[in-house]
Amino acid sequence: MENRIRLGHGSGGALSSRLIKEAFLPLLGNPILDQLADSGVFHLDGKTLALTTDSFVVRPIFFPGGDIGKLSASGTINDLAVCGARPIYLTGGFILEEGLGLDDLERITRSFSETIREVGATFVAGDTKVIEGSGGVIINTAGLGEVMPGVDLSPARIEPGDRIIITGTVGDHGFAVILARGELGLSADFPSDCAPIWGMLEPLYEKLGRDVKFVRDPTRGGLATVLNEASRQGLDFVINEPDVPVRPEVAAASELLGLDPLYAACEGRALIFVSEDKAEEALDILRSHPLGRGSTVIGLVKEGNGIVMGITETGGKRVLDVLAEDQYPRIC
Repeated sequence: MENRIRLGHGSGGALSSRLIKEAFLPLLGNPILDQLADSGVFHLDGKTLALTTDSFVVRPIFFPGGDIGKLSASGTINDLAVCGARPIYLTGGFILEEGLGLDDLERITRSFSETIREVGATFVAGDTKVIEGSGGVIINTAGLGEVMPGVDLSPARIEPGDRIIITGTVGDHGFAVILARGELGLSADFPSDCAPIWGMLEPLYEKLGRDVKFVRDPTRGGLATVLNEASRQGLDFVINEPDVPVRPEVAAASELLGLDPLYAACEGRALIFVSEDKAEEALDILRSHPLGRGSTVIGLVKEGNGIVMGITETGGKRVLDVLAEDQYPRIC
């Protein structure tokens, strides 16, 4: 690993993976942490609990469809939700840069609070620090949830024949934030997908239970990166790229900027692996929720060599590998 940290180490790509495996796991690793899931899942007094922590840095702190308050609460809730856990308690550490407007802080705190209440969770502890800076804010969170009975989510449970579902258009958050910066002379006509997805996933878990194999929210590094994180020797994930929903505005911006929406962050979507014979039922359940109306099957699992393969519109094939670092930093 390189001797000094650079922005790419926080991208969610190959550099991030190396940083975790070389700098943290040798000293902090244990059977729970070594799973490298979005939450640590453990048993306590007869209950299965999930505990997660996250830190949020986004520029600008207000963007179409949300702000850093909504983003941080949603991201924490979603990390619990994709582990099958009902969010119960959240904490937050607010690191405020000198010069931040109090009106802006109130707006951020309000959206943070409203997002937590939306899923029936409770904010139970917080902290503030003030540092030198230019009026920004960093939010660190923790979240505790209880895993629903009968839910068993793990990439180890993925099998040949399983269907791969995405619950809506990809790349909305990443491109909304990029364009909101105004650095590229383009404007965003669409909102980020930033939202808490527990309400969408809860009925899926209730009705399908173990037929739901694995779930992740494709945040840093986007859809392609999460697929690679779930892959293992013996299985190939084959993605039909024309079936992956992409907003026309995102498609146009990605073509203009030379960026790939499959690697752009989402903050209100779920990537779901489900048994082949339950795929249609899963779609019906997901589409009954406002956040899941765009749910669609985008691929399937085959026997193979641990490759994530994209089938293009012309029938060509390309390997969707992990990028070394993010296409554009400071998205979430």
